[in-house]
Amino acid sequence: MPSVRRCILIPLFLAALSGIQAQVTYLEAKADAGEGVLALLRRFQLDGYSCNVSQFYLINRMEKTDGLIHGQTYQLPVRRHRYNKRSIRTTIGITDFDLAVRIQDFNRAMEKKGYRANAYEDDLDLWVPHHLLHCPGEGDEAKRMADEEALSSRAGLFPIFGEKYQKVDRFSDELAGHVFYIKGGHGGPDPGAMSTRDGHQLCEDEYAYDVALRLCRHLIARGAIAYMIIRDNNDGIRDATYLICDNDEVALGDKTIPLNQKERLYQRATIINQLFERHRLQGVKKQTSVFIHVDSNNKGLRQDVFFYHASTSKAGKTLAEALHQTFKEKYGLHQASRAYHGTVRARDLYMLRETNPVGVYIELANIRNPEDQRRIVVRENREALAKWMAEGLVRGLK
Repeated sequence: MPSVRRCILIPLFLAALSGIQAQVTYLEAKADAGEGVLALLRRFQLDGYSCNVSQFYLINRMEKTDGLIHGQTYQLPVRRHRYNKRSIRTTIGITDFDLAVRIQDFNRAMEKKGYRANAYEDDLDLWVPHHLLHCPGEGDEAKRMADEEALSSRAGLFPIFGEKYQKVDRFSDELAGHVFYIKGGHGGPDPGAMSTRDGHQLCEDEYAYDVALRLCRHLIARGAIAYMIIRDNNDGIRDATYLICDNDEVALGDKTIPLNQKERLYQRATIINQLFERHRLQGVKKQTSVFIHVDSNNKGLRQDVFFYHASTSKAGKTLAEALHQTFKEKYGLHQASRAYHGTVRARDLYMLRETNPVGVYIELANIRNPEDQRRIVVRENREALAKWMAEGLVRGLK
């Protein structure tokens, strides 16, 4: 009899369980114009977790190369449970009190943002984001990356800047409480734009990286926390005119940079968003991304430093304009014989669109123009670019 009872109870239990599962649905949202997957998830505080992105593609039966269609409804990696009026834990079958608090905090945040009309206790509609149950290690990964940077900066030493420049003396607190994510363009298998000068090969990623390192150092000296997202652990800041092209750069966390362009961008955006979320939960309100590139255009076209911001970001526009004004003033002091023709424009670029912090995208020069080349190959010019950027960021973030 006992064995027969077990045989009967198991199917009954499975039937009851399938009935419960059938009641669980996913939260839905319509895509806004120009919105990508990360931007859509960002609206619901879901983008800092790669497993949420994977789950989004899975439940919507999409490939990672698919884009979103304006106005179309998509399922979000947030499961809806009927609240049992007793507790979150008994509703979804967990015992972890801290996890239940995080789920409650998520629902409160969605109510505050206006996505929920009522509290879950009132309408009995409990929202449970995928990452809280299925991505416990992602918060640990952000912590590991943050700790990696902190450990490298003991006693004011930052080995990423190289032996000559690793000691950073803090001379002000004007950026205390700010967190910056600095990314030099390309790197690893992708050198970016290329050209030649006096028989030497010029690679965009090397010059953008050197300026990015110098900027990072200036920000730290002003009291900021600054992360180098792409890094070359054996280059450091270099004073040479011609920087050797190589492909040994990695992403923060010692991650191999993918060959596929979309995967590269996704990797970088995910790193920034994970760190952003960690600092946001710590109460940091001032977080900024700076993306540094070198353009490639007609050899005869001379270009001054110019700036992009996301079209939907007023803060990004303000920051780009502050940088632009700073460069205009610096040109007036140091190159008074010619006018400054740098510009500020909105542009739908992946890294501006898909990352959480306020962002600005900077093009330093036309790598094919001989006059523009001087702006990046001369050490003093690279240092000036970084210093002016730091001053412009201070100006724009006041």
